Amino acid sequence: MKDVITLAIESSCDETACAILKNGREVLTNIISTQIETHKKFGGVVPEVASRKHIENIDVVVQQALEEANLGFGDITHIAVTYGPGLVGALLVGLSYAKALAFSLGIPFVGVNHIEGHLSANYIVDNDLKPPFITLIVSGGHTHLVEVKDYGVYEILGKTKDDASGEAFDKIARAMNLGYPGGPIVDRLAKNGNPHSVEFPRACINEDGYDFSFSGLKSSVLNHLNSCKMKGIEIVPEDICASFQAAVVDVLVNKTIKACKDKNYNIVTLSGGVAANSALREKMKQTCDENGLKLCYPPLVLCTDNAAMIGCAGYYRYINGRRDGMELNAVPNLKIDKG
Repeated sequence: MKDVITLAIESSCDETACAILKNGREVLTNIISTQIETHKKFGGVVPEVASRKHIENIDVVVQQALEEANLGFGDITHIAVTYGPGLVGALLVGLSYAKALAFSLGIPFVGVNHIEGHLSANYIVDNDLKPPFITLIVSGGHTHLVEVKDYGVYEILGKTKDDASGEAFDKIARAMNLGYPGGPIVDRLAKNGNPHSVEFPRACINEDGYDFSFSGLKSSVLNHLNSCKMKGIEIVPEDICASFQAAVVDVLVNKTIKACKDKNYNIVTLSGGVAANSALREKMKQTCDENGLKLCYPPLVLCTDNAAMIGCAGYYRYINGRRDGMELNAVPNLKIDKG
């Protein structure tokens, strides 16, 4: 049987990425051009700037991916590209490029849901992993607890009612003037802090459902910081970071394990940028071991935005018969169970 070679493109936020995969799970090359230094001075991603950078970078990363894989355009079976969710201008750059390339080569292309891409990163790591299982998708824009029933078949069990977990990390880092991106900085400082220094609230942890809420936690941290400043109490960033991070991790782990028990699953996967958080990995691993559950999570390079995960998700869409036409448009608020 002939190998399926997927060329994948990701441009949903501030990474311009191209990857080439063989048969969905073997990554031949995974090129990422990041814009972190560009946006650092703004304290966050500026959509218009991101779009312009994608235009500058996209052809470069595609050519580099082909060269490193030692392949030409004639070797590509189909193209996979993120079409949502994300920044609409950024999405349109990658989607337009993919359409033009597919049209010029006369090969199919498939649109991929960015969130589905994140959870699919686990298939690259573990060749034996297959549905069904429970996945926790945690990033700057999403906090979802999802039942993966089959390839491309999902049910959202719970999601955040307000801030995403990664968004909360960034906001706390910004409030403490720690720098950008905030998540990795908070994680690093927390390693040297006391997680019991301040007992911040764990919203929704004892509720029956699987939803999350981090807005109240964020407000509690901000109020604590303001109170310390007003009273002249020294603020120890390491302790604040450790206490905040512990509150987030406790809720994420508790809800995930609850879903596994309630739904009778024995496999858990982590996905998304916050899946790179060391405390979340350690606490989830410890709790899964205690409950006899298998845990899978990607290496750091596959947690943040990348095209390899899009290629894997696109491969399964392709072999299941998905084909998209030139009318496919960017959907900035695309839901994982809607496309």
